Amino acid sequence: MNASMNKIIIKNGQLIDPANGIDGRHDVYIVDGKIAAIGTAPVGFTADHTIDAAGLVVAPGLVDLATRLREPGYEYKATLDSEMQAAMQGGVTSLVCPPDTDPVLDEPGLVEMLKHRARSLNQAHVHPLGALTMGLKGKALTEMAELTESGCIGFSQAEEPIEDTNVLLRALQYAATFGFTVWLRPQDAHIGRSGIAASGPLASRLGLSGVPVMSETIALHTIFELMRATGARVHLCRISSAAGLELIRGAKAEGLPVTCDVGAHHVHMTDADIGFFDSNARMTPPFRSQRDRDAIRLGLLDGTIDALCSDHTPVDDDEKLLPFGEASPGATGLELLLSLSLKWATDYAAQQNTGDTRPLARAIARITSEPARVAGLAAGTLSVGAVADVVVFDPEAHWTVEASALASQGKHTPFLGYNLAGQVRTTIVAGHVAFQRS
Repeated sequence: MNASMNKIIIKNGQLIDPANGIDGRHDVYIVDGKIAAIGTAPVGFTADHTIDAAGLVVAPGLVDLATRLREPGYEYKATLDSEMQAAMQGGVTSLVCPPDTDPVLDEPGLVEMLKHRARSLNQAHVHPLGALTMGLKGKALTEMAELTESGCIGFSQAEEPIEDTNVLLRALQYAATFGFTVWLRPQDAHIGRSGIAASGPLASRLGLSGVPVMSETIALHTIFELMRATGARVHLCRISSAAGLELIRGAKAEGLPVTCDVGAHHVHMTDADIGFFDSNARMTPPFRSQRDRDAIRLGLLDGTIDALCSDHTPVDDDEKLLPFGEASPGATGLELLLSLSLKWATDYAAQQNTGDTRPLARAIARITSEPARVAGLAAGTLSVGAVADVVVFDPEAHWTVEASALASQGKHTPFLGYNLAGQVRTTIVAGHVAFQRS
């Protein structure tokens, strides 16, 4: 599976590198794990391995801001081996993992162990988020400086809101002092906490407890007030509503150091996709109205939303094949991220009369250079000298989302049965061919 070559040429492909404004036919030359040249071969270059990308797109390896690898603690749901293979099949070469493992990533030793185990697999680069509070309990702050030294790129509460606003204030003060980024999913600690579907006519008709939009907007108001007081940099995870996006648009216009992402599923699905209690559509945050979904699509287009993420959350059959209200939320996403991004760009961005004749580049930016910028990673670009993380894919090849087609141990997604365009042919990580579709 892993082919290590010192010198690789990827020829005849359409190179799309949004970070450098490149969109055209160029050959890519890789030497000793780095991008050595674009277009013209370096002096004395002789390829050990040639990849013919005729009719294919060559792009930076995808950067995913939300991948639950389920290790340590939840190996019955997924393992590092299975999810790393899923990342390779999906062209994801850098991923950020939340701290809600078991035990929680609140001590340097646990972070180092995870990074070591990921490195030993020689596949995607893993960038953990440390817990913002010990055990994600929302009380005592973690040793953020020590966690940063051990490899954490930011701090998060995952899905556990902090009830005591004083604690969040102290956390943001501390983070601002040292230049750390705090990653928060805006949700009120009380309103909608027991809800399982978006509040509205559909939830009422199905008899499902609701999560109102104000659960998101109240939290956003609080976060922005604390940002004004502390100057802390915050990344907002998995925005789900039109009202929330409008608040973020205002905060950005005000100059607050805020970024945000959205889950790829939420770009396409609405609460109507719950259908007759389909537990595959049980997600956190829940799918909302068509108006909210359309606002998300537009937010991606105008840059209010910085990045698309897979929100990859493998769930096993025992926890998913249950009545809707009892099923665990979450869906597999690593292998769908590219296709769902392309579907947004081609279905929606190209229809908005923006004069954008190259929607591919727009989609790729949202899953490469933009998430890398948000996370502060040296990734998502094919600049000369950069680490050679590359994906080669066929934008026209269609595939059907079936459990048997997924490498992830998590086989549940609301897109089961869908026919999607965009199939990864080759994934290169740090100059070695980590995946090649036969």
